[in-house]
Amino acid sequence: MATTPHILILEARYYVHITDELARGAIAELDRWGATYDRVEVAGAYELPGGLRMAIATGKYDGYLVLGCVIRGETSHYDHICNEVARGVNDLIMRHMAPVGFGLLTVENEQQAIVRADPDQKNKGREAAIACIKMVELAATLRVTG
Repeated sequence: MATTPHILILEARYYVHITDELARGAIAELDRWGATYDRVEVAGAYELPGGLRMAIATGKYDGYLVLGCVIRGETSHYDHICNEVARGVNDLIMRHMAPVGFGLLTVENEQQAIVRADPDQKNKGREAAIACIKMVELAATLRVTG
């Protein structure tokens, strides 16, 4: 990558202990790539698309990393939140050609979330950071040759 990418980590911190682990894995990977980053938090997963739209409007970032967790409960609330957040983020990606790594865990229980977030286990924060960086690289490549 020719220049150092500047990434926004947008964190839904409803489950702080899970998001902290996602961020730990993501930040380690961003550091490995030599990226700089800012961290901004929103109240919960539902606020991620709105926060992402505001961040895109600033023009300050090369890419965006969306982190958070939704754990299934006893009602259909889980399904609505998961669907709307994924749809909202994808709509913004498509509308603004925004390089985004999507690190929103959607799990059945807290134990699944812990395993997926933990950098020593599934490390989904790292995976989302890699996706973000790869999309930043793709955007840079296509802008140069396109």
